[in-house]
Amino acid sequence: MCLIVFAWRPGHALPLVVAANRDEFYARPTQALAAWDDAPGVHAGRDLEAGGTWLGVGPGGRFAALTNIRDPQQPLGPRSRGELVAAYLRGELGVEAYLDQVASRSAQYSGFNLLVGDGQQLGFLNAHDPAPRLLAPGVYGVSNAGLDTPWPKLVKARRALEETLGSPEPQRLLAILADGVTAADGELPETGVGLATERLLSSVFIASQSYGTRASTVLIVDERGQRRMIERSFGPLGGHLGEVELVV
Repeated sequence: MCLIVFAWRPGHALPLVVAANRDEFYARPTQALAAWDDAPGVHAGRDLEAGGTWLGVGPGGRFAALTNIRDPQQPLGPRSRGELVAAYLRGELGVEAYLDQVASRSAQYSGFNLLVGDGQQLGFLNAHDPAPRLLAPGVYGVSNAGLDTPWPKLVKARRALEETLGSPEPQRLLAILADGVTAADGELPETGVGLATERLLSSVFIASQSYGTRASTVLIVDERGQRRMIERSFGPLGGHLGEVELVV
């Protein structure tokens, strides 16, 4: 997952609204959003290579999502980051306890940003910062650096989300995620991957022959705790592969 924008509004009729793109190599085997047979109450896509996920919901109002940190110089962790989301969705630890536990062993993973919530709290951990934090109400974005790092696509998508919050219909949220306009060269971050790759990765929706946006996911949680999820799947060059909608 390479871009997540979200509104956290405890006490609101729609306390959590999330729009997220997962970017990955198209060759990596993936299962679309579905109920997990081996984890009752968990609904998520699934990375079939390592078994984890990038975004999902679980019993008791649980929600979790993940992005990686783009740094070609970082050491590769021996464990898959996707298990961090899956373990929270399957588990019983509270938000703070879980993030504290992950923070104590974050060196086992390549760099990541992790969001976990339970309907009452929403917490965030950046692997390069040993201190997890509970998020105050607000509108946020995270891509492949830190929380609200002002990369052009994050700023654009977060602003678009703010503009839809009066009526956050799924199709409007999916439209935010479908923006394929790249940033101007002068606005690009320098993350060590070279100019051509920085350009490719600078759009909200990424499309190429081998790497790009594999899934666009919208999650809308209402005041009763009902979760509505819509996921669109994509293949090479952004070809549309299908759509799943769940209400749980």
